[in-house]
Amino acid sequence: MERESRLVAVVAELGFDLSAPIKVGGDYAPIIVHDGQAHVSGQIPRIGDVVAVTGRVGDEATLEAARHAAKIGIIRALALLRQALGSLDRVSRALHMTVYVQSAEGFTQQSEVADAASAVLHHVLGEAGIHARTSVGVFRLPKNAAVEISLTAAVD
Repeated sequence: MERESRLVAVVAELGFDLSAPIKVGGDYAPIIVHDGQAHVSGQIPRIGDVVAVTGRVGDEATLEAARHAAKIGIIRALALLRQALGSLDRVSRALHMTVYVQSAEGFTQQSEVADAASAVLHHVLGEAGIHARTSVGVFRLPKNAAVEISLTAAVD
């Protein structure tokens, strides 16, 4: 229950609703659990019907706004894990996270954006939340989102 209470605390801080369904915008699964791994599709910082942070980071969106977007994205990924597994206690290890940052020309702080999501993952899952990571600057993301995050985790 410790992971659950930490998740609820972060969710309350961000204004996210864990009981709301996570919208899927296409012909794909938001999460696939197979052979001891869970693969979470890319999550943008959507709360309900609204993408909370949009635009190029370093231009229309600030570094702090992008860090906030990264926190929302990883919370969405954790919420999907929780829905699929019944409990975050079934996550034995976060394996790899990829953070895509819609970057303005000259913006080079993608890893600082990703750090915000990494911190949430570590906080909620404890030592099992320490993961490998890739952070990438991209030209454009779906719905003009500032950040998109995908996650792979080992599950029991």
